[in-house]
Amino acid sequence: MPGGHFTSSRASIDYDDAGCLFPVDELDAIVLQYRDAQLTLEEATGSDIIVISPNSLATSYVLTQHPLTTISVESLSTVVWNKLNDELDVPLDTFEFIQIGKWNGESPNRSLAEFADV
Repeated sequence: MPGGHFTSSRASIDYDDAGCLFPVDELDAIVLQYRDAQLTLEEATGSDIIVISPNSLATSYVLTQHPLTTISVESLSTVVWNKLNDELDVPLDTFEFIQIGKWNGESPNRSLAEFADV
Protein backbone atom coordinates (compact mmCIF):
# COMPACT_ATOMS: atom_id res chain seq x y z
CA MET A 1 0.00 0.00 0.00
CA PRO A 2 1.45 3.38 -0.87
CA GLY A 3 2.57 5.53 2.01
CA GLY A 4 2.99 9.22 2.30
CA HIS A 5 0.69 12.18 2.34
CA PHE A 6 -0.75 12.02 -1.16
CA THR A 7 -4.31 11.83 0.17
CA SER A 8 -3.93 13.85 3.36
CA SER A 9 -1.93 16.85 2.17
CA ARG A 10 -3.69 20.17 1.63
CA ALA A 11 -1.69 21.17 -1.40
CA SER A 12 0.23 19.89 -4.35
CA ILE A 13 2.41 21.43 -7.00
CA ASP A 14 2.64 20.01 -10.51
CA TYR A 15 6.01 18.61 -11.41
CA ASP A 16 6.43 21.17 -14.19
CA ASP A 17 5.76 24.05 -11.79
CA ALA A 18 8.25 22.66 -9.26
CA GLY A 19 11.17 22.56 -11.69
CA CYS A 20 13.19 24.87 -9.44
CA LEU A 21 13.50 21.98 -6.94
CA PHE A 22 15.31 19.69 -9.37
CA PRO A 23 17.91 18.35 -9.12
CA VAL A 24 17.45 18.22 -5.35
CA ASP A 25 21.16 17.56 -4.80
CA GLU A 26 21.89 21.11 -5.93
CA LEU A 27 19.36 22.80 -3.63
CA ASP A 28 20.64 25.06 -0.91
CA ALA A 29 18.15 23.66 1.61
CA ILE A 30 17.65 20.89 4.15
CA VAL A 31 16.97 17.83 2.01
CA LEU A 32 16.34 14.39 3.49
CA GLN A 33 16.06 11.23 1.42
CA TYR A 34 15.17 7.56 1.80
CA ARG A 35 14.73 6.44 5.42
CA ASP A 36 15.34 9.89 6.91
CA ALA A 37 12.63 11.33 4.68
CA GLN A 38 10.21 8.56 5.64
CA LEU A 39 10.79 9.09 9.35
CA THR A 40 10.23 12.83 8.95
CA LEU A 41 7.00 12.30 7.03
CA GLU A 42 5.70 9.74 9.53
CA GLU A 43 5.93 12.38 12.26
CA ALA A 44 4.37 15.17 10.18
CA THR A 45 0.68 15.71 9.56
CA GLY A 46 -0.73 15.91 6.07
CA SER A 47 -1.69 19.55 6.48
CA ASP A 48 2.00 20.42 6.86
CA ILE A 49 3.02 18.75 3.59
CA ILE A 50 3.03 19.86 -0.03
CA VAL A 51 3.40 17.00 -2.48
CA ILE A 52 4.88 17.19 -5.96
CA SER A 53 2.33 15.63 -8.28
CA PRO A 54 2.73 14.32 -11.82
CA ASN A 55 0.99 16.06 -14.69
CA SER A 56 1.74 13.50 -17.40
CA LEU A 57 2.78 9.89 -17.81
CA ALA A 58 6.40 10.95 -18.24
CA THR A 59 6.46 13.01 -15.04
CA SER A 60 4.70 10.19 -13.20
CA TYR A 61 7.52 7.88 -14.25
CA VAL A 62 10.17 10.39 -13.13
CA LEU A 63 8.52 10.82 -9.73
CA THR A 64 8.11 7.07 -9.29
CA GLN A 65 11.83 6.59 -9.91
CA HIS A 66 12.79 9.47 -7.60
CA PRO A 67 13.80 8.47 -4.07
CA LEU A 68 11.47 9.55 -1.30
CA THR A 69 12.57 13.08 -0.45
CA THR A 70 11.52 15.77 2.00
CA ILE A 71 12.61 19.37 1.72
CA SER A 72 12.24 21.78 4.60
CA VAL A 73 10.21 24.76 3.37
CA GLU A 74 11.83 27.21 5.78
CA SER A 75 15.31 26.28 4.53
CA LEU A 76 14.60 27.13 0.88
CA SER A 77 16.45 30.00 -0.72
CA THR A 78 14.45 33.17 -1.33
CA VAL A 79 14.44 32.65 -5.10
CA VAL A 80 13.08 29.09 -4.90
CA TRP A 81 10.65 30.05 -2.14
CA ASN A 82 9.20 32.87 -4.25
CA LYS A 83 8.83 30.67 -7.35
CA LEU A 84 6.94 28.00 -5.41
CA ASN A 85 4.84 30.50 -3.50
CA ASP A 86 3.63 31.95 -6.81
CA GLU A 87 2.32 28.50 -7.84
CA LEU A 88 0.21 27.95 -4.71
CA ASP A 89 -3.19 29.25 -3.69
CA VAL A 90 -2.14 29.01 -0.03
CA PRO A 91 0.96 30.83 1.30
CA LEU A 92 4.03 28.61 1.28
CA ASP A 93 4.94 29.53 4.86
CA THR A 94 1.91 27.58 6.13
CA PHE A 95 3.71 24.33 5.28
CA GLU A 96 6.72 22.58 6.82
CA PHE A 97 7.83 20.12 4.15
CA ILE A 98 7.72 19.35 0.46
CA GLN A 99 7.41 15.65 -0.40
CA ILE A 100 8.82 14.20 -3.60
CA GLY A 101 8.18 10.53 -4.33
CA LYS A 102 6.42 7.98 -2.17
CA TRP A 103 7.24 4.95 -0.13
CA ASN A 104 5.57 1.56 0.00
CA GLY A 105 4.20 0.22 3.24
CA GLU A 106 4.65 -3.23 4.65
CA SER A 107 3.35 -6.00 2.42
CA PRO A 108 3.80 -9.74 2.67
CA ASN A 109 6.19 -11.45 0.28
CA ARG A 110 4.33 -13.42 -2.37
CA SER A 111 5.36 -16.32 -4.53
CA LEU A 112 3.95 -17.41 -7.88
CA ALA A 113 3.64 -20.89 -6.38
CA GLU A 114 0.72 -19.62 -4.25
CA PHE A 115 -1.32 -19.12 -7.39
CA ALA A 116 -0.50 -22.43 -9.13
CA ASP A 117 -3.53 -24.24 -7.69
CA VAL A 118 -6.03 -21.51 -8.57
